[in-house]
Amino acid sequence: MRIVSLVPSLTEAVAVTLPGALVGVTDWCTHPAGLDVARVGGTKNPKTERIIALAPDLVIANEEENRAPDLAALRSAGVEVLVTEVRDVPQAFRELDRVLRACGARSRPRWLDAAEAAWEAPTAGAPGLTATGTERTTAVVPVWRRPWMVLGRDTFAGDVLARLGVDHLYASHPERYPRVPLEELRAARPDLVVLPDEPYRFTADDGPEAFPGLPCALVSGRHLTWYGPSLAEAPRALASALRAAHR
Repeated sequence: MRIVSLVPSLTEAVAVTLPGALVGVTDWCTHPAGLDVARVGGTKNPKTERIIALAPDLVIANEEENRAPDLAALRSAGVEVLVTEVRDVPQAFRELDRVLRACGARSRPRWLDAAEAAWEAPTAGAPGLTATGTERTTAVVPVWRRPWMVLGRDTFAGDVLARLGVDHLYASHPERYPRVPLEELRAARPDLVVLPDEPYRFTADDGPEAFPGLPCALVSGRHLTWYGPSLAEAPRALASALRAAHR
């Protein structure tokens, strides 16, 4: 099959499972490293004519990362499009299985089994982080600045953190990614501020200074927001970063 992926995490999943199947990916598809296929623009602004010219058997997309008009344009041109929806960890595993089968996988890849096993007890060996006990951590999780935006309701990243014992304070907000003034974020006094390196690239010099007196955890956006092979290592990597910041 000839596959075009418009979702970085799905790109990695397909490339690892079905080498050679991908003929086009977005400019933001960074894993696996050295992937040598056509680039078709961004997730929000794909070059639909370039995708159509690649004559894919299937385009894989996501309802959050990709825009409906772009997917409609592809369908109007006769291109089959599979759209995923991922709001929590169990759904991620179901959708990954669905995508890989649609792309021609004849059996379930070992990395997917390993990832599911890793999330059966995600806080094992992570003292101070527990998804089942009474000791939990509160957090705000900015995903952008200028303006400040944070995780809100019904997000995959929020579910990932909850399974690691971290409750983000805007989980019940009406919006999924609300804009919240910095003063309000500070006034919430969370136990922890979680700063991923995507979609906004927070770093030690860009982000923590906005939250004086609050511990900040710099975490990998790939581990926090991607659903693919990185899910196998995400619990340990995230728990380590969260634990170090919360000491």
